[in-house]
Amino acid sequence: MSYGDHLVLDGIDLEVPRGQVVALLGPNGAGKTTTVEILEGFRQPSAGQVTVLGENPSTAPESWRSRVGVVLQSWRDHGTWKVRDLIEVMGGYYAPYATAAVPRPWSTDELLTRVGLATQAGGRIDKLSGGQRRRLDVAIGLVGRPELLFLDEPTTGLDPAGRRDIHDLVADLADLRTTVLVTTHDLAEAEKIADRLLILAGGRIVADGTPDALRHQLSRSSEVRWRDRATGQVTVHADADPTAYLAHLLSTRPGEVEVLEVRAASLEDIYLDIVRRSETDEHDGADLPTAALEALR
Repeated sequence: MSYGDHLVLDGIDLEVPRGQVVALLGPNGAGKTTTVEILEGFRQPSAGQVTVLGENPSTAPESWRSRVGVVLQSWRDHGTWKVRDLIEVMGGYYAPYATAAVPRPWSTDELLTRVGLATQAGGRIDKLSGGQRRRLDVAIGLVGRPELLFLDEPTTGLDPAGRRDIHDLVADLADLRTTVLVTTHDLAEAEKIADRLLILAGGRIVADGTPDALRHQLSRSSEVRWRDRATGQVTVHADADPTAYLAHLLSTRPGEVEVLEVRAASLEDIYLDIVRRSETDEHDGADLPTAALEALR
């Protein structure tokens, strides 16, 4: 995808099977929004082929759109609407596409209970808190029982309890074989809810795998930090086998080690390193996926 002479997406190759929860990660300007808008059918790519639920999103019929749910990062509507009324009106658009397999839409009461808004059903939208408003955004995206759901920063503005509710809801959707694509800046959230992580940098996918697989593939050493009891000197040692190093350290320096800490590379460490190296390689003209991954091995 190019905007004039500016190349935003450069050869993304991606396949997502049904029922998978995928988190799309990347720094600002990496191309996440453009990627999602192409998949949603809101943008036409400059080149390449895109198929979502068997259709080209940019030319798919209205019946295709009834199978897709979208939760935008922000949503504008009339604050004087009551929560229940808005959900019922939105659900009405999906009713003509109901089938025996997918009885659209959700029951309003069931949906509002699922997103934690049952007690606010009769209230006006402009009286909702920011977190409650975000729950309503999610309800709007889910009202048609979508086969595919796009979630753009779904827990923005939510307190810990609200975040947990949304995480649980995503898990429920996975059990229903709903495919979910989440964009988020929260690494802990991505690791918690996603089956698969995609890291986008410089317009390319530079890492793709489960959280555990990425951690195993890209992190080859742990950091051992210890302080000498007598001198107070702190030593930091990176080792692929921290257990063997610890055994050697404690056997050769008995009584000398005062403070000892072992720290494995976190998903955030890995993500930041991938992005940093990818951006550096982009300026150098190197191939992003190869350079980013090989530099970490």
